[in-house]
Amino acid sequence: MIPVEEIRRAREVLEGVAIRTPLVRLDVEDGPEIWLKLELLQPVRSFKIRGAGNAVLQARADEIAGGVFTASAGNMAQGLAYAARLRGVPATIVAPEHAPQAKVTAIERYGGRVIKVPYDEWWDVLVTGESEHTSGLYISPVDNDRVMAGNGTIGLELLEQLPDFDAVVVPYGGGGLLSGIASAVKAERPDVRVYAAEPATGAPAAATFAAGGEPTEVEYAASWIDGSGSRALLPRVWAHVSELLDGAFAVPLEEAADAVRLLAERTRVIAEGAGALSTAVARSGRIDARKIVCVVSGGNIDPAVLARILLGETP
Repeated sequence: MIPVEEIRRAREVLEGVAIRTPLVRLDVEDGPEIWLKLELLQPVRSFKIRGAGNAVLQARADEIAGGVFTASAGNMAQGLAYAARLRGVPATIVAPEHAPQAKVTAIERYGGRVIKVPYDEWWDVLVTGESEHTSGLYISPVDNDRVMAGNGTIGLELLEQLPDFDAVVVPYGGGGLLSGIASAVKAERPDVRVYAAEPATGAPAAATFAAGGEPTEVEYAASWIDGSGSRALLPRVWAHVSELLDGAFAVPLEEAADAVRLLAERTRVIAEGAGALSTAVARSGRIDARKIVCVVSGGNIDPAVLARILLGETP
């Protein structure tokens, strides 16, 4: 677990950088109460400003003198570029080739430099923190204690906003978001169940959970859900997560598209694919709970993809 003292410290560091996002109820006809934690309202339209901001703002000046870099499909990249601009240092982003142009454009708008590489090379950078294309301080989007502590500030807010929820569903990419939130929530309310939601095109947490905790690699296919899903777990992060996780679900692409439409129609919230995964799980009936919090992690969806979904398609 991430020490709750570090999460509270992160909250102080992020004052004036990340906002306290609203928690609103989703209007549905049946099933449990569903509450939406709208992280897509952050300055970079995703929760990543919390982790990236905490890591960059707490770094020593000598650590970041040569700039910062990360491996990201888009949201962490935007958070890092935003935070690096606050510190006055350059940010370089190593992105997979399938990263959507909407996210690349946003990264560049915040002053970040983007280098696209094949997925396997990108995964190696994510795991090793090394790249032949750049240098500087590597800030992992997942496997970084300050990043996870920043993410954990969401959990502190949830405890204050809705003290009697039974379960929380968190999109799972590398596990840093879930690790941070669950550390904060379970420190005060260990009875709350925490679930991971992944796209079925790359769901190693669900496969590992089904295998009794034995780390399990899966086939991975890139899809329009670019902010979640992978081929394997990150060992050190899984060591955190495995102590906190109560279940994991692989979400078919069709269900994720349905959730994007539902959020748009009922709340006028525009979620990206990863951001809608938690709502898809909550609406599926696979969780037995009275009040479920769904973390809507981001809203950086390509407009062309969104248009197809709103017309009833699954990209």
